[in-house]
Amino acid sequence: MTLFPNHGRGAQRLQALLDAGAEAGTVVQAPGCFDGLSARLVEEAGFQAGFLGGFSVAAARLGLPDVGLLSYGEMIDQARSVCAATSLPIIGDADTGYGNPVNAARTLLGCAQAGLACVMIEDQVWPKRCGHTAGKEVVDRNKAIQRIQACVRVRQEHSLEILVMARTDACATDGFDEALWRAAAFADAGADITFLEAPESVEQMERYCAEVPGHKTANLVEDGRTPWLDPASLGQMGYSLVIYPVSLLLSGMSAMQAAARQLAVSGEPGEHRASFDEARELVGWADYEERMRTLGLDDA
Repeated sequence: MTLFPNHGRGAQRLQALLDAGAEAGTVVQAPGCFDGLSARLVEEAGFQAGFLGGFSVAAARLGLPDVGLLSYGEMIDQARSVCAATSLPIIGDADTGYGNPVNAARTLLGCAQAGLACVMIEDQVWPKRCGHTAGKEVVDRNKAIQRIQACVRVRQEHSLEILVMARTDACATDGFDEALWRAAAFADAGADITFLEAPESVEQMERYCAEVPGHKTANLVEDGRTPWLDPASLGQMGYSLVIYPVSLLLSGMSAMQAAARQLAVSGEPGEHRASFDEARELVGWADYEERMRTLGLDDA
C-alpha cells in the first residue's frame, strides 16, 4: 500500500456510491475503523467506505466507554489521522455535535477540515450513550431538528463538501413511530442520509425504508438489538448504507487477548498472526524505500 494515499472528494465519491446503489438496489458497506491501521485494513479488504465510530475510538484511544467521555478535539484528531491513512471516504461519528446547534455547526466545520466525507449528528441528550445500550435520552423534536438545520446551513454558507447523516435514538426512548417521524423530519431538514438507530425487527426495518425518503443507514452490531441481515437483503429492502461499527474492534480485541496470554504463558508468539513483512507492506514501507531511492538518500 502506498505511503500517501490519494484521497480527496470523499463526499462526492460517497454520494455517487449511495446514488448508484439506490438505483441498483444494492447497499454500500462501511466497516468501523478507529485508527490509521484499521482504516488501511478496511481499504485493503476492498470496501468502498469506512465508518469512524465513537464506541471504537473511545475504546481504542482512551480505553473508556462510549458515554460522552471522548471530546470533540480527540475525535477530530482521530478523524484527521484516519482520513490521512486511507483513500476511502470516511463517515465520522460526531455524537450530538458537542453542544447546542451552533456547536453542532462548528463540529461539522471541524469534520470537513479533518477530511471526513460525512458527519453523523444524533438527537441524544449529552452526555450520550452507545446506541445499543440502556439509559439513553433524546432531546425534544425542535432541538433535534435544529441541530441538523444548523449543520446544513453552515455547509451551504462555506460551500463545504461533506454529507450530513442525521441519527435518531428515539426508538428506544419514545417508540418506533416517534423515531420514524424524526427520521422523516431530518430528511426534510436537509440531511443527506438518515439513521434510525436500533430497530428491533425486520418489520420495523421495512417500515423505515418504506416511509422515510432518501438514503437510509442500517447499523449492525454484534449481540445488538437489530436483526443481522446480509447486504443483498438490506439493499432490496431499501437501505443505501450499512455500517459495522465494532466488528474489527471486537475481532482485534480477541486476537490481541490471545496473543498477550500466549506470551504471558510461554514467552512465544501465537501462530495466528500477520507476518512482519505483511505489516510493513500495509503501512507503506516498500513505497517509503522507493521514495528514498528516487531521492538518492542514503537511508534506502
